[in-house]
Amino acid sequence: MSHPLPTIGFIGLGAMGGGMSRNVAAKHGGTVLAYDMNPEALAATVAAGAVAAASVPEIGAKADIVLLSLPGGKQVAAVCEEIAAQARPGAIVVDLSTTGVDEARAVHAALADKGIAFADAPVARARAAADAGTLSIMVGASEALFARIEPVLRYMGTDVTRCGEVGCGQVVKLVNNSLLFEHVAALAEMMVVSERAGVPPATLLDVLAISSADSFALRNHGMKAMLPRDFPEKAFPSPYVLKDLGYAIEMAEGTGVDARMSKLAGEYYRAAVEQGIGAKYFPAIIELIGKA
Repeated sequence: MSHPLPTIGFIGLGAMGGGMSRNVAAKHGGTVLAYDMNPEALAATVAAGAVAAASVPEIGAKADIVLLSLPGGKQVAAVCEEIAAQARPGAIVVDLSTTGVDEARAVHAALADKGIAFADAPVARARAAADAGTLSIMVGASEALFARIEPVLRYMGTDVTRCGEVGCGQVVKLVNNSLLFEHVAALAEMMVVSERAGVPPATLLDVLAISSADSFALRNHGMKAMLPRDFPEKAFPSPYVLKDLGYAIEMAEGTGVDARMSKLAGEYYRAAVEQGIGAKYFPAIIELIGKA
């Protein structure tokens, strides 16, 4: 006897959540409820096959699995409080946002008191990967819960990894992001140095891409953004970088490590905000270095 497909709710349809929600709506055979305060974002997900929900509480009351893609830990905690007031025991909340490790574990504890399961499942790779359903998803959950939610996560990602218990998905995501932000800052410096020393940036990146300095940041942020100076707004701006670096530094300090590299990289992204280019895609920090 086949079991009915779970009703899925998706809250937060922004730059990353929009693509993820559309993949869930298109690939899930059952009902997908969607909610966002932006009517255009909601309409795009409805066009992919979702049903518009009027509110967070409506999704909490109707969904068996609720997926979240929100700006940060405070928003996740607030939305989960609304969900918990309506959800049935046995419901599952999966947070695809990037939050602090302690924040994820606090939400887990609060929901557990209501009989609601929770997993942190932050995502990596760019907006194009969210649209294509090819994200890397880092999951913090028990083995039993991971087995239940993995099929849903694979609507959105090609690489879905259980990293440990609740909070461990955020640990890996924060490490990933910190290394990326630090690498982009170092690459921006060296691109400016190279050009001033007589080597065109395009030549530099072509050679580095076949040398030991090759990297994801070089091929994507270097070649696709810093080289053509293409820094669209509403991509991943410097304030988001500072949020994630702040979480990573907090996590490091909690383990007794002084995360000096993360703090140093943060100086560039903070300067971008202070000098009026913070809304641009974060590799725009090369513009600051080029003015020095």
